[in-house]
Amino acid sequence: MAPDTSRKNILDNENLVENAGRVFIEPGKPWGRGLVQDFKSTVGTHWWSEMTNFNQKTVAVSALMFITVIAPTLTFGAVYGRNTENHIGAVETILSTCWVGVFMSFFSGMPTVVIGSTGPVLIMSTVIYEMTKNMDIPFLPFYAWVSIWTFGYTTITAFFDLTRYVRFATRFTDDIFALLIVSIFILNAIGSPFGAGGLLRYLDPDNEFHDENAFLGDDYSKHETALLAIILGLGTTSTIFFLRGFKTSGFCCNQDVRNSVHDFAVTLSVVIWAIIGRVGFPDIEIPGLNVPDKFEPTYACCDSSCSTFWPDQCEDQSEPWGTRPWFAEMGNLNGKSYAPFLAAGPAVLSFILFYLDNGITWHLIYDPANGLQHGESYNWDLFLNGLSNMINGLLGLPWLVATTVPCIVHLNNLAEKDKDGKVITVQETRLTYFFSHMLVGLSLLFLNAIKQIPLPVLLGVFLFMGLSSMPGIQFWQRFLMFFMQPSKFPEKPFTKYISPMRIHMYTVFQIVFFLGVFFVQNTPSIAIVFPFMTLLCIPARLFLAPRFFYRWELCLLDGYEEEVEEWVQAKERAERDDISEVLAMEEGGDVDLGDNDKESEDKAEVDA
Repeated sequence: MAPDTSRKNILDNENLVENAGRVFIEPGKPWGRGLVQDFKSTVGTHWWSEMTNFNQKTVAVSALMFITVIAPTLTFGAVYGRNTENHIGAVETILSTCWVGVFMSFFSGMPTVVIGSTGPVLIMSTVIYEMTKNMDIPFLPFYAWVSIWTFGYTTITAFFDLTRYVRFATRFTDDIFALLIVSIFILNAIGSPFGAGGLLRYLDPDNEFHDENAFLGDDYSKHETALLAIILGLGTTSTIFFLRGFKTSGFCCNQDVRNSVHDFAVTLSVVIWAIIGRVGFPDIEIPGLNVPDKFEPTYACCDSSCSTFWPDQCEDQSEPWGTRPWFAEMGNLNGKSYAPFLAAGPAVLSFILFYLDNGITWHLIYDPANGLQHGESYNWDLFLNGLSNMINGLLGLPWLVATTVPCIVHLNNLAEKDKDGKVITVQETRLTYFFSHMLVGLSLLFLNAIKQIPLPVLLGVFLFMGLSSMPGIQFWQRFLMFFMQPSKFPEKPFTKYISPMRIHMYTVFQIVFFLGVFFVQNTPSIAIVFPFMTLLCIPARLFLAPRFFYRWELCLLDGYEEEVEEWVQAKERAERDDISEVLAMEEGGDVDLGDNDKESEDKAEVDA
């Protein structure tokens, strides 16, 4: 039945629930009260149960998360090395990811959230590096001072419970941010127009991998490499989806076997296609992972001053003098004694980035619809994130924050869902977090084995991660509705009560802000303001959206599940009351049934 769009019905809907569509946050708990409460309600209450609930799913999800984390860790490490002239590289990224992941698995209040390297943080670090070059200040000491200031800002924010303002970010902002990160994963896996990586990039004759193997002459075929890379990547993705489908199929002898195939789908697919690539086609060169040769700082020095790096700045030397020290020399500022105070400026931008990257991901993962029961700890986890990133800064390691897509993958694989995709229960555990990041650190001991995994296979895993995350994003579901027959819309409260035109208007409104954030994020010259563009989505929803949409429409499109349910129940009660009133009037003889039937027939003819 089409929604009733009459003005009377709209006004009735607006008055059904007093504060429908409005966004409220709880009163603050400053002076450390919120920080202490976060710790007590999460770590202090559920730590033991989350550390002892080991089962088969723990093993499967740990293996999946290791694969999910190690590939971007190595990829970001290579980019860090290129952008910072090896001051930060793959070894530093592996070490940072390992120790912070293990640390957070023990002490974090929200262990379903996974930390890692992200594009916005990489951009921020690159900007700081370019800033130090222009000011002739050594990068690592200045980077360490920025980290100290940032920790101070995060501590103040957590102490005064200022993290509660993240809760002003509703589904509107969450979905924009989630779809942005998911689109990055998919584009980088297939071949982004804004970058050099991706499966389809191997079709480019000028691809960097082709240039590196040009010395092989006729023994190397660009076309064979490109075709095999695409087959390995897409084959991995399709195999993962196929194996995960076993859980609800009739294949295999019992449900336990089907569950095992589903749980280990990613691991099995990676092994299968890695063997196909290396054993089935040994004569075809395929790209592998950029893995460091040994565990030591990436920055190799030309001399004892360690102010120039080998081999780029001392090409006449056959080998480096040594590597940089692990700890940043805080006093080595090239005579710029004001540098520690100057670091407070870029630290503000770093803090905003940590605040938003973490906060929006926490808000997205701990949405009540996801069924997590062990509570939230925004203040406590922001404090820990600032602390760990300060230590990373002192060691010359990259900063880490919550990573949206791996978090979604982690949540989805710990959850049990019904046939409609609704979460029934979630295994809330610290063990998958601990094991997966411990394996990242242990990977330094079996680097040769990791090198055997073809890069296209891991790009196929990236593609799966992106594609499997999209159905859970309501923004994406509504975008697909542009191409659907209205009578075939999915059965949701907003499709039942809101007209298709109004739904599409809201989706267009959201698309405008998504494109703005996407454009800024992919434009290097202005990418540093990416956090501010994301931040603008919050006031747009709070102040701009109510000018175009009724509060009850915003409730259905943007509200939490319990808010939507409250409105729907009020609507159904109102409809029952209306029916009862009409029946009472009919029984009292106040309504002429014949005329009413005639009017109904006339309306039906008009509608027809």
